[in-house]
Amino acid sequence: MDTRHDPGPEAARAREAPLPDVGRIHVEDADVRIGTAGWTDRTLTAPGVFYPPDVRTPEDRLRYYASRFSMVEADMGFYAIPDRALTERWVERTPDDFVFDVKAHALMTGHATDIARLPPSIRDAIPRSVVSGSRVYARNLPIELRDEVWRLFREAMEPLHESGKLGAVLLQFAPWIHPHRSTPAMFARAREQLGELPIAVEFRHPSWLEPRLRERLWEQLRDHDMTYVVADTPPGTPTSVPIVPAITTPDLAIIRLHGRRSELWGAREATVAEKYRYLYDESELRDWLTIVLELAENAERVHVVFNNCYANYGATNALEIANLLRGEAAGRHP
Repeated sequence: MDTRHDPGPEAARAREAPLPDVGRIHVEDADVRIGTAGWTDRTLTAPGVFYPPDVRTPEDRLRYYASRFSMVEADMGFYAIPDRALTERWVERTPDDFVFDVKAHALMTGHATDIARLPPSIRDAIPRSVVSGSRVYARNLPIELRDEVWRLFREAMEPLHESGKLGAVLLQFAPWIHPHRSTPAMFARAREQLGELPIAVEFRHPSWLEPRLRERLWEQLRDHDMTYVVADTPPGTPTSVPIVPAITTPDLAIIRLHGRRSELWGAREATVAEKYRYLYDESELRDWLTIVLELAENAERVHVVFNNCYANYGATNALEIANLLRGEAAGRHP
């Protein structure tokens, strides 16, 4: 084990965890899939952490991951718009029943993006007058370039959708996007741009889930056939959202768990590895097991995504909650 990538005292349990084999789990009438956010993080691909020594190429890593899990969240789409050739390779390299949730590009959800990582057709057409520094927001772009972002992303999702391997496109809206009278139009535009692709939505500001607003929000998501994401965010910060389970699409419910490092959640100077280096303990997993079971009673499919993507923490927690879930399922149907 390369301890440079595993410094925390809580790492002992992760080091000792067996390599996960987290397939599909049937609870009640629901198909539950558990996975991690990404399979290429450098702390995960470091020697001795998760992949065997001979698994080194992008193709081999995806094949190996897919032999252990039944789903993954591809977060790379947030940073760079994938192209169709890439997602075609994802289809080829995974089993027939494997599923991808894919995080939408930053420009689709109110975030800024690095101009250098945009496709040339967009990058070269950006008016110099709207650029300040190396990053740009969608609001600064001409409408035709914003449309092009959505078009390219939608085109890249088609191989996954056509093969039945697209779980959902995840729209994780920026923390500074709050409920507004324009909210229905924002949802309508996303649905129009992505067509028939399945869409899931996660919010990063607590105002969305205020008791007086949440029922209206869920109804708006139902109107546009969008899955509400139940999120676990570090508590006690300005962007912490309450844990409020709900189902807005009867065919799919999604849970995303981000860890609980409150002191680093909103810290600009903190690295991604620092923010997400959190290993859930058994009591915390059992709390979430209750929510998984609640959602499984009313949804056909449930995705549980561990976004505590540091070393093998997410994989460890995925295996642990899968074992808890299997035990619960066996107890209900001996």
